[in-house]
Amino acid sequence: AAPPHPATEDLSRQRPFLKEHVAPFSTFLTDNFGRQHNYLRISLTEKCNLRCQYCMPEEGVPLTPKADLLTTEEILTLARLFVKEGVDKIRLTGGEPLIRPDVVDIVAQLHWLEGLKTIGVTTNGINLARLLPALQKAGLTAINISLDTLVPAKFEFIVRRKGFHKVMEGIHKAIELGYSPVKVNCVVMRGLNEDELLDFVTLTQGLPLDIRFIEYMPFDGNKWNFKKMVSYKEMLDTIRQQWPELEKLPEEECSTAKAFRIPGFLGQVSFITSMSEHFCGTCNRLRITADGNLKVCLFGNSEVSLRDHLRAGASEEELLKIIGAAVGRKKPRHAGMFSISQMKNRPMILIELFLLLQDSSPPASLSIFSQDPLHVQGLRPTVSFSNQMATFWKGRGIPQTPSWMGSGCPQRHYSSHADSDTNSKCLSPGSRVPAAHSGPWSTSDQLTHVDSEGQAAMVDVGGKPDTERVAVASAVVLLGPVAFKLVQQNQLKKGDALVVAQLAGIQAAKITSQLIPLCHHVALNHVQVQLELDSSRHAAVIQATCRARGPTGVEMEALTSAAVAALTLYDMCKAVSRDIVVGEVKLISKTGGQRGDFHRA
Repeated sequence: AAPPHPATEDLSRQRPFLKEHVAPFSTFLTDNFGRQHNYLRISLTEKCNLRCQYCMPEEGVPLTPKADLLTTEEILTLARLFVKEGVDKIRLTGGEPLIRPDVVDIVAQLHWLEGLKTIGVTTNGINLARLLPALQKAGLTAINISLDTLVPAKFEFIVRRKGFHKVMEGIHKAIELGYSPVKVNCVVMRGLNEDELLDFVTLTQGLPLDIRFIEYMPFDGNKWNFKKMVSYKEMLDTIRQQWPELEKLPEEECSTAKAFRIPGFLGQVSFITSMSEHFCGTCNRLRITADGNLKVCLFGNSEVSLRDHLRAGASEEELLKIIGAAVGRKKPRHAGMFSISQMKNRPMILIELFLLLQDSSPPASLSIFSQDPLHVQGLRPTVSFSNQMATFWKGRGIPQTPSWMGSGCPQRHYSSHADSDTNSKCLSPGSRVPAAHSGPWSTSDQLTHVDSEGQAAMVDVGGKPDTERVAVASAVVLLGPVAFKLVQQNQLKKGDALVVAQLAGIQAAKITSQLIPLCHHVALNHVQVQLELDSSRHAAVIQATCRARGPTGVEMEALTSAAVAALTLYDMCKAVSRDIVVGEVKLISKTGGQRGDFHRA
């Protein structure tokens, strides 16, 4: 006699549990721990119309040949089979599902499946406003939109494409068409966007949004680092400091999210705690990849090809046995957060999500931008963030692209923030005016970072009073005519050099104590980095301003910011010219210290 099929053996071991726990649900979709899998996620494509720095491995992702991807008919065949067995929710994912030409037709075909209650899509939002009316008419019932930042410049830096305002238009269109709540997925990563938590929460005040903060998770190629993960409890503490009345909402069965609402707010916030507090015990999800593999766990590396069996002519019964065997092998929970970072698994772009970060992610958390999220060039913030957002939504207006992004502008000025009363223009690099000192102790005859034995030591500032400290520093990068023109016209292959340099300068200010050994850590209240192009010298003039309240000054933060911004500009342009000079790194002014103020007039 022929040996029993492995799938049949696995299923037979599963049946004793099922006999003891009789439920009106498919035995093939119920695992050995009683979890009934009624939720199926189907990836429609591996392709995406964005190029997120953190979505793919650094070396890129080889895409599956088109012939090896599921056809539309194969997708619908598998969907019919799963729905027949009890799946009542299907979510279409990618890559980016809305770039698949027949996505509307797929939704319409799924809509006719008897027993299917929910058809959802997870999208980056770029094509959403254009396609959503047709998708809704076809039967789409739920929308998740991926958005990591409310700052247009940061968005463009992250995804290497323009499109922030298209995403916002997509969110608005979903609200306009009556989707409630519209779910917005935000992967939170330290050093990138954790400073925008409160800005995201503010959106829920007047909009029917469910802002879903997702803990950063490890996958192949994203070089997961535990230090980058911002835990659910840390995020919750940050929000509760601003809104202590935040209240927990009842959790739905099989929900992956912990939901909260601020009394009086129209929307809500949720937390996907995949890493710190797994929800495996109630997991009801299965996944089919674009190339037809069934994954029973997002973090698992075990897959079975339904495509191969389908194309080999497997009957419905044979497919169900294969599916049942895979479900039966599902583990009670995924490995711990440290173990799964070492596991071999697909890059996230080849499974379904977008927002997992790697070491090449933006170097700044960019708290400066949150003051003016919709007007990223040097425009003065005249209204609060929430008022700006309300105006945006009410008027459906899309802010115009800042002039410095145009390719034909004769002169480019870039500022993270412009204050008319505080050094809004970079100083001319040609001026050399002697420094002016004020205060009774302008300088010291002794080095403060040396102890009585001549050894290096950190200064004890414990007894000093907290005062408002401000420091301004500058640097100059002589680019040469070729590189200067490319920067001026924003034509560098690496991207917008002024944006990248500015982000680097902000980040450098925030981590100065990690770079300069004897510097104290300073909690900065404000960082401003300005870049101005000087066509007379083919140069970029950089000015960095740092502000904090504390017992020690911020001149090192300002100097580090200006210097790193200058070095970053060098790095962006070095492929064009080796004859680039970085110089004139100097302190322009400092105020608020015990030894008096300093001004280089």
